[in-house]
Amino acid sequence: MVVPSLTIGALVGIVLSGGFVYWEVGRFAEPQVPVTRFDERREMFAYTAGLFVGVPLAVAYVLFRLELEVAALLGALALLAGLVAGTEVAQLLLARSRFWGGEARPFYALGFRAAIGGILALAIVSSYLGGPFVLGVGLATTVVSAFAVIALEVAGALLSLRPAPSSGLRGGGPWSGGMVGAVGFLLLGLGPIAGAIPALAAALLVFLGATVVYFRLRPLLGRVLPPTPPQAPSAPTAPPAYGRTGSPLPGSSRPGQRP
Repeated sequence: MVVPSLTIGALVGIVLSGGFVYWEVGRFAEPQVPVTRFDERREMFAYTAGLFVGVPLAVAYVLFRLELEVAALLGALALLAGLVAGTEVAQLLLARSRFWGGEARPFYALGFRAAIGGILALAIVSSYLGGPFVLGVGLATTVVSAFAVIALEVAGALLSLRPAPSSGLRGGGPWSGGMVGAVGFLLLGLGPIAGAIPALAAALLVFLGATVVYFRLRPLLGRVLPPTPPQAPSAPTAPPAYGRTGSPLPGSSRPGQRP
């Protein structure tokens, strides 16, 4: 049985997150650049992995908002910690794996976290459609919140990566990414409690803040070098005739030739 709210939510989440990967990560794939900076198959695997990881995280996000609505602060904070810590641990494992590690890991992290944001957007849209259908500010808040969670995830993807020692950059890491994610999700959860207009304002604030963070870190993608093409094996040379290993020295005579 197909639930319309889940179907529409899934469509919105996939379109937003998949569109981000197609447009933003695709800037560094052929023919936009001479050589693709990452493995396209691994990028799709990272996106797919993010979809599966995003399901329990979306459940934690929905429960977090419900706990805030009933003023269960301890439960809400515990769910928020689980949501943020689960996301950061999942990306840390991805970045340290041999399959997704290496120089191109920022691209794989973006695909992974964009998919998580898409599942969170699914939860937001389906929750709105499953309740009393209110147009106007309620619909605008839902749309902006869907964009905000994806922006929050992709900004956290780059912020949570530790810069390479050779880059000369400082900061970054799971702690920095987790703090930004915690503040963003907390604003998204507290906004609806204060009313419709504060909820929209909070979603806009999270979206704009995450967008600023992402564009400040965006140059990291351009620093990823294209993969080195494999060296073609040199053709074997034929052995020299008559056992000679090189050209004769000047003034020397060859065998059978007068000096």
